[in-house]
Amino acid sequence: MMLKVSDVKQFLYCPRVVYFTYVMPVPRKVTRKMEYGKEEHLDIERLERRRKLRSYDLSGGERRYRTKLRSERLGVEGVLDMHIVCNSGCFPVEFKNTSRRPGLHHKYQLVSYAMLLEDQYGKPVRQGYLYLTPGKRIYGVEITPNARTFVRRTLDKIRMMIARESFPPAPRRPARCFECEYRNYCADVV
Repeated sequence: MMLKVSDVKQFLYCPRVVYFTYVMPVPRKVTRKMEYGKEEHLDIERLERRRKLRSYDLSGGERRYRTKLRSERLGVEGVLDMHIVCNSGCFPVEFKNTSRRPGLHHKYQLVSYAMLLEDQYGKPVRQGYLYLTPGKRIYGVEITPNARTFVRRTLDKIRMMIARESFPPAPRRPARCFECEYRNYCADVV
């Protein structure tokens, strides 16, 4: 079964989102935050085209935007916001609309993209970046063997949940439910 990179992020944020996507598909309500995020991605991309790579600690390279990636080996596909290709390697960059520090769900989404880039380029990816759009802050994320293992295990958990059609527990932080597109369905099942 081919999963999406965003499934890793969603599963770590709230596994019920993945459940309602694959096991019990229901119409999804597009939230204001989702619409705003799409628009903001285009604005950031336009600005990034004019900037130097100093903020990524790189002296040169080529930016590539909205790259479709797929790995048969991992059974995962997705569209990466941006990646930088230079002599020293390949670096995934994900744009995030959050004023808080990046969460683990963001980190492992980035690690998933790094693994897809490794398959595409045939070279190890050791570093990636999370670009937080509200404050224009960039966080470097080391892509470690342990992080890759965690992503593979998460993919296994997702596939197992789908195969067993098991309804996952609610997230530990109920505040995450406030703007969830599945909030109404989730409340009906609980």
